[in-house]
Formats: sequence, C-alpha cells, structure tokens
Amino acid sequence: MIRSDGRRPDELRPVSIEPGFLKYAEGSVLITVGNTRVLCAATVEEKVPGWLKGRGVGWVSAEYAMLPRATQERTQRESAKGRIGGRTHEIQRIIGRALRAVTDTVKLGERTVWIDCDVIQADGGTRTASVTGAYVALALALAKFPALAGARWPLTGKVAATSVGIVNGLPMLDLAYDEDSSAHTDMNVFMTDAFKFVELQGTAEAAPFDRTELDRLLALAEGGIRTLFTHQDAVLAQAGVPNGKAVHA
Repeated sequence: MIRSDGRRPDELRPVSIEPGFLKYAEGSVLITVGNTRVLCAATVEEKVPGWLKGRGVGWVSAEYAMLPRATQERTQRESAKGRIGGRTHEIQRIIGRALRAVTDTVKLGERTVWIDCDVIQADGGTRTASVTGAYVALALALAKFPALAGARWPLTGKVAATSVGIVNGLPMLDLAYDEDSSAHTDMNVFMTDAFKFVELQGTAEAAPFDRTELDRLLALAEGGIRTLFTHQDAVLAQAGVPNGKAVHA
C-alpha cells in the first residue's frame, strides 16, 4: 500500500537535522520530519535545583511549547491562558526522562541542562521529533565544555523516538497528522541505541490490538529509530562530536 504522501508503510518521512540554528544557545538544532519542524535548544547552567544541591549530581530538564500557528488553526499561547496544559506537562516530562536515560548525572556534575523544544510547524509526531532533536542539541551543548570530555563525558548512549500505528488495518511507521487522526491504534516509541525502551505510549482508538500487532509495531519503530540514529550520528560527527563524544585538543 502506498500512503497519501507516497511512502511505503515502513518508511520514515524525510528527516533533516540542522545544527547551530540559534546563535546564543550552547547547543541547538532545527529538526524537520516531513512537515513537522521543531527548534531544540540546550542551555547549560553551573547550578542544580535546590533539592540536588551538594549531592554532586546534575540534572536535565525540558520545556515544550507550540507556536500559535504551528497548527492548521491558531491555538492560543498557554502563557496567555495563564497555565500550562496537561499535554504540555506530559511531553516535557517525556523529553526530560528520555534524555536522562542516556545521561550519567554524576559525570555531569552539579550542572543543569535545560532543553527547550518549540514546535514551529506541526504535522504529527511533535513529541518524538522533539526527543530526537533534543538529544543532538544536548550532545552539542555538552561538547562545549572541555571538563566533560574523555572519561568525564556524561552521555552513555543515544536516544530517539518515532510513532507507529495501524491505519486502515495496516501497520505504518511515522504517522503524519492525517494518518494519526484516523489510526485505529497509535503508539509513540522512545528507545536508546542499546534498543531498550525509555517509554511506550500505545492506545487503541478503535478495536483493541493484540500481541502480534504490538510486536509488528515495535519492529517497525525499531527500524525507523535505527535510521534516526544515523541522522544523529552524521550531524554530530560533522560537528566534531563523533560517536556522541566530545573531542577536545
């Protein structure tokens, strides 16, 4: 079956990761996955939250937002509403958990890395694109600190994410918005390069799915995430961070 955008069921949308998109951030990328575009920035602070002070460990935290016209119809800024919605809280926690899963916070030392993910255009998969881009922004930021090179390098691996789902009875990889909105089952998969899961978010929107369908979806996701790792590796190698590790003279 050929999808509406011409892809095979097991094919990712076109992916690009543009590093150094922001002048002032220690690490930044613009990640594009199909028509979804997310700006990811990493900021390193030489301090930790009060509850971690004096414990010799660091922290990685995330904030996520969507521009009003990232979507087909304008959505009000959450700052204008005076509160952050439940979906935003959930996504922020996911991004933070995913990045901490591949960060040795002892080697990070008493530093906090803030990850800001701002969706400038949404066409499905904004949370998965955010995690995939945020990892690159994090690695680029940490590489700016010679004290974190070599044996002190705090990243223990890579992390990336994609979506899968069952649309019209067929398992598909990397759902665009029109597919996600009509999927009978949809799932977001967050995985490290050791191919261990950080998080699985799967929902049956229509009929429940069985173990065979789940296994097929996870296999599709793993294949897509392997490809995302190659995109991450290429960007980091070009930036002088081969294999996700900083190299300092």
